[in-house]
Order: sequence, then structure tokens, then C-alpha cells
Amino acid sequence: MRPPLRAVAALAATAALVTGCSSGDDWSQPRPEPTPVGTLGQGFTGPAASLAPEATATPRPGSWDGVHPPEDYRVVLLTTGDDRPAKALVTAVREWGEEEDVDLRTVVADNPHDLIPSITEAMEMHPDLVISAGNDLIDPLATVTPNHLSQHFLVVGAELAEPTGNVTAVDWTGASFRGEGLGASSAYDPASFTAERCAAAVRAGVAAVLGGLTGIVIWLDKV
Repeated sequence: MRPPLRAVAALAATAALVTGCSSGDDWSQPRPEPTPVGTLGQGFTGPAASLAPEATATPRPGSWDGVHPPEDYRVVLLTTGDDRPAKALVTAVREWGEEEDVDLRTVVADNPHDLIPSITEAMEMHPDLVISAGNDLIDPLATVTPNHLSQHFLVVGAELAEPTGNVTAVDWTGASFRGEGLGASSAYDPASFTAERCAAAVRAGVAAVLGGLTGIVIWLDKV
């Protein structure tokens, strides 16, 4: 019998301890909004001084490198699927978590019936950020996220068709799955999910969220 989602999350939290991610923080306790270490570099938002909701930013490569999460930043990796893109994104998130010493925990949705419950499970852990990896999560996220505006979400390698201000996405030509029956674009290419691009997507997306640029799409054709 497959263990319940809560058990999966608990096991993942234990794994995070073993792999070296920081877990000294009690997630059940409230705390102020996280403050980033560093600031976004020139060219992150392009020529626009600010971005409207649902706008697309094409940041200059590396303009996100100066931003890092604060100590014990709480992140839940929410994932589904075992295809190449999903695996590449999961690896990128985990490597980023180790490099930045974040408190990273994981919730895995093993089948279609787990998708919405997995999002609920992730939110109930009270993270600073939920990072989503896997196209099958897009439609469930579109259903859940408008009702939980205080929870930040980062979608990597895909995007919501009509995101609310708490959902930030990082996309590129070769990705850009949008759900809602739209499927993948004609340019969809699993080979575009390279280790380099996935790593940049995670860092640029987290930097945007920490910098207060949420509810937008970050377009990363140039890495």
C-alpha cells in the first residue's frame, strides 16, 4: 500500500536532514516575511521599471545571481511525474537547496488523485515558498492557488494560463506548458530542460519571489 502524502512529506523531511539541508527551524511557528540576501541586478526586469501582474520579464543572464535566500528559508518541492523534464527540474531544485542551505522538504504526487491533496499537503507545512515541478500539477494549481493568496508558489518549466499574484513562473521556448486543455506548445522540447537552464530557472524564479516580483512570467531563452 502506498503511504499517505503526510508520511511522504515526513520521510522527505528526514531525507533533507541526511543530505545536509538545514532543518533547525520549527515550521509550525509563524515568522516575518523572509528578507533576501542581496538584490536583483540591473537588467532583471528589462527596460520596464516595474512589471504589471501577468507580465513577462526577460532578464539579462546572471542578473539574479546576487540574490540568495535567508537562513533557514522554508521551501517545499512539490513534484509529480518521472519524465525527463520533471526529473531535471527536481534535480535542479535539490542542488540549489543544498548549495543555498535552505530547509527543503518534498511532497510527491504519485497519481492523478494525489495532485490537489499534494498541494494542500505542501501548504499545510507552512513554507515560505512552494516550488512546483511537473506539468500535471498545472491545472490543479490553477484551481487551488487563487484561494490561498498568502502562499507563494514558483512554477518552473511551465506556467498557469491566468496566474494570481502569488504564482510566479519561469519558462522558455521548449517548455511553456499552460494546462487548461492547451497542452504543450508546438515548440515543446524535453531536450530543452538542460541542467544549466533548469538551475538558472530555479535561481531566477526564487530571486524574483524574494525581490517581490511575483505573479509574473520570467522568460529564459538566454542563460
